[in-house]
Amino acid sequence: MTIGLIFENPGITRAQYDEIRHALHPDNSLSPGMLFHAAGAGENGWRVIEVWESQEAAERYFQETLRPALQQANVPTTIRPQAYSVHNILQR
Repeated sequence: MTIGLIFENPGITRAQYDEIRHALHPDNSLSPGMLFHAAGAGENGWRVIEVWESQEAAERYFQETLRPALQQANVPTTIRPQAYSVHNILQR
């Protein structure tokens, strides 16, 4: 089942986000199972929105790839996203 995730990252700066994104996606490619990624400043800090092919793909990425990168950048790994089942995706 396709899932959407919304992360609110209070206290994380654009520079920290850019450092982590570049380390994980230096060529701006998506990770296996990731269908969409967008990020920008939100009301409660840095916001990231992602769509994944499945909950399992997202969890595997977070545990094996993202969590170690966050730890290396001294960013808290306790942030939990809001998750929802994706009903429809529109693309250009």
